[in-house]
Amino acid sequence: MAQIIQKIKGTNDILPSEIHRWHHVEEVIRQTMEEFNYKEIRTPIFERTELFSRGVGETTDIVSKEMYSFTDMGGTSITLRPELTASVVRSFIQNQFTQIAPLHKLWYFGPQFRQERPQKGRYRQFWQVGVEAIGSPNPEIDAEVIMLYYRILEKLGLHKDVILKINSIGDAESREAHKSALKEFLAPRFEELSAISQERFEKNPLRILDSKNPIDQEIVRDAPHIVDYLSPASAEHYQIVLNTLDALGVPWEQDHKLVRGLDYYTHTAFEFTASTLGAQNAICGGGRYDKLVHQLGGGDIPAIGWGSGIERLLLMLEESETQLEAPVVDVFFVALPGTDAASVMKIVMDWRNQGIKVDMDYLRRSMKAQMREANRQNARFVAIMGGDEMEKRVVQLKNLSSGEQEELAWSDVVGKVKIN
Repeated sequence: MAQIIQKIKGTNDILPSEIHRWHHVEEVIRQTMEEFNYKEIRTPIFERTELFSRGVGETTDIVSKEMYSFTDMGGTSITLRPELTASVVRSFIQNQFTQIAPLHKLWYFGPQFRQERPQKGRYRQFWQVGVEAIGSPNPEIDAEVIMLYYRILEKLGLHKDVILKINSIGDAESREAHKSALKEFLAPRFEELSAISQERFEKNPLRILDSKNPIDQEIVRDAPHIVDYLSPASAEHYQIVLNTLDALGVPWEQDHKLVRGLDYYTHTAFEFTASTLGAQNAICGGGRYDKLVHQLGGGDIPAIGWGSGIERLLLMLEESETQLEAPVVDVFFVALPGTDAASVMKIVMDWRNQGIKVDMDYLRRSMKAQMREANRQNARFVAIMGGDEMEKRVVQLKNLSSGEQEELAWSDVVGKVKIN
């Protein structure tokens, strides 16, 4: 026998038995995006590698360790997208969005790829939803993108299980002042820092704050807070965001260790974490990136966005024991010996065309086996037809919930099914 080919490590098959849960989350997301007037954008699954090295950062783990990159037949270095913000910004610039309108509120949904260690809720091919609001420097849009995600959580019934952590990393002036104070604070304990934090000390000391190393975490516990070094403009921006969130009823928690290390990030940084997911509890991360459009070759255009893993949301739904009913078949057609298959299929199609979900047996099984199949598919009704019923143009319609059965003309079945 030929060897069975297995799926690639870190990937998942989304099976028919669970796809309804995905559809539920997707529908909630789509409805919410429409309510907030965000427009969907779809970009290629692979891009030039330099887009991510410039747009994500060459020193990040994503670019240095986790990307799926290869050289195509034309000699171009190609990468399966590890995130989508860079792709959306590339499309924004290339398609000259600024000539259409001054502000664009965009959203995306799709698979992304990172070669990291697979763990619960985190895979090498994972699905993500996200938004990018490009064009406004004002704090109102910061509050809106945060509110949008919170609204999705509310609709899914998950908002009580999450914490919105938020911080400001200010503007360039604020960060320089904070970096100086941070380096002065860390210098006496430099030798105790992890090797990677020692590397970051000169180039990017902010990233030491979000180190996962326990010793680093202890060292930075009392480190200077960036909010204490915000310029007047940055402090005002941040306070408006917080005041607006309060007005919108979105609870938040100040997290002084929440930072973004790359230079194109500014002002608001935020993260939603779930109390039900254990150590890997982040379900959404976002922030303002006013310098990224310029860094990728566009104008000096401000922007803010977030990304959220769909698998994480599904895990939360599972933990919350939310019951999502699988789709059911309205009518399963049970054809007995003596019926003409073409005629049965014509009836089935007529009913489908009138807006009900109908299936039938294609294995020429016994009536008992067909009834079992109807139950397996959670059919609401079975329509039983033999030779006599066919001549009279009727079926025996049985309600599988109540057990009631009656003889109905073919033309009356749809109406009966729709009112029950």
